[in-house]
Amino acid sequence: MSKRIVFTGGSGKAGRDVIPYLLDKGHSVLNLDLKPFDHPGVNTLTTDLTKSGEVFNALSMHFGFEGYESGALPEAPDAVVHFAAVPRVLLQPDNVTYETNVVSTYNVIEAAMKLGVRKVIIASSETTYGVCFTEGDKDFKSFPLEEDYDVDPMDSYGLSKVCNEKTARAFAMRFGADIYALRIGNVISPEDYVNFPGFLADPPSRKRNAWSYIDARDLGQIVDLCLEKDGLGFQVFNATNDTITANEPTRSFLAKYAPNTPITRELDEYEAPLSNRKIREVLGFKEEHDWRKYVR
Repeated sequence: MSKRIVFTGGSGKAGRDVIPYLLDKGHSVLNLDLKPFDHPGVNTLTTDLTKSGEVFNALSMHFGFEGYESGALPEAPDAVVHFAAVPRVLLQPDNVTYETNVVSTYNVIEAAMKLGVRKVIIASSETTYGVCFTEGDKDFKSFPLEEDYDVDPMDSYGLSKVCNEKTARAFAMRFGADIYALRIGNVISPEDYVNFPGFLADPPSRKRNAWSYIDARDLGQIVDLCLEKDGLGFQVFNATNDTITANEPTRSFLAKYAPNTPITRELDEYEAPLSNRKIREVLGFKEEHDWRKYVR
């Protein structure tokens, strides 16, 4: 069923592929961002999400001029997808990264809940697993990385995402809403596959990403599946593709490149160490863009 969706941060790397996927599924989208997104049928409303009043206002506006033509007053959307953030460390000072990501997420979820929206999807991150932006070389505590892992980041970005998951859980309990947090892996757009031969030639370079990734178009499918699945309350889902970015089976690869990390269950032959098993079993995700289609 088509939905009216407010999408924050749609002008960013992930949004540029996720929004077209949602449009193709028949949804209508209003993009909230500080930068424009030049795509047919998508209006970008310049919005500072760290300002609560702007967020409340943006979530209760027409999506475009066609709203005025209908004669109906503006109303809250059916769902909110919140991807806006300072996207990594070393772009702004650490305190700004943390403050921006935490305050904006609180503002978006609060406004959605108090305006009656009961479906929110937020972008969490692989960085919650603690290795991506760690100081020095750190081993993961176990493989596969699954949603019940004891997340332990030491950086401002990963810490902001852990805090955002707790914020989402609190609002979901308070309002009886569905709020799904996607621990998004390293986002790969179609033009990024040119980098994969280098990844394969230098396996240690991908340790911080747990030798995993998410194709931006498959991320669109995941978001759409989240929009369609109701009644789960607060949930965390790893948002990654199925398989490891390596040419050898996962268990033998990890024995070589992560020998100090225990493996806690049986792994599929080429299963990604940042496992998407939950999202496959609960939401029915079926990847369409295995990296092997694009890399010789």
